Amino acid sequence: MAVEQALSRTERAIEDNQKPLTIIVIAIIVLIGGFLGVKKFILGPKEKEAQAQIFMAESYFEKDSFNLALNGDGNYLGVLDIIDNYKITKTAKLAHYYAGISYLRLGQFEEAIDNLQKFKSKDNMIIPIASGAIGDAYAELEDFDKAIEYYLKAANKADNIFLTPIYLQKAGELLEQQNKKSKALSLYQRIKVDYPDSNESRQIDKYIARAKLKNTE
Repeated sequence: MAVEQALSRTERAIEDNQKPLTIIVIAIIVLIGGFLGVKKFILGPKEKEAQAQIFMAESYFEKDSFNLALNGDGNYLGVLDIIDNYKITKTAKLAHYYAGISYLRLGQFEEAIDNLQKFKSKDNMIIPIASGAIGDAYAELEDFDKAIEYYLKAANKADNIFLTPIYLQKAGELLEQQNKKSKALSLYQRIKVDYPDSNESRQIDKYIARAKLKNTE
């Protein structure tokens, strides 16, 4: 009996609120449909257009023609134009990476940091490189604490034999410059133990010996 009464109350509640519920369901359907429509008819074509437009800028970037990669050549857009004209696309996010590295190579370190911090990706190789490049820019600006922070972030994000030892060594060298020998030593030892087959490991004993020597001075 109690179950029947509960069901009866539920049915009445649904009947009483049928109109608001219908409106909510319709609103959800419209929102989903609108999102799918935007994705298909606006974002999709915009993304394809952006990918076509960035092709030449990527080509200049690969040739180390960084000014042309940034600003275009008068016939083709540069990555800065891609960022401005295709803000909502994944290609524009990638353009921030190209812009950041280009600015870094051109010695415009603050612009490099600004663009690389805006770069978003799920690529497990590019993300550490972007973080490491931010570290390079901060090092050039002599903000060594920030440089070390980003080198360690890059090392931990990468977690591979190719990139991690590079950034651990860079962080270690800056720590040595700051007379933080024990912290530098721990990074060098991490390279030796965790990445023994890396290029950096071949000469890491020299760095370890130097850090140990300075620790005893």
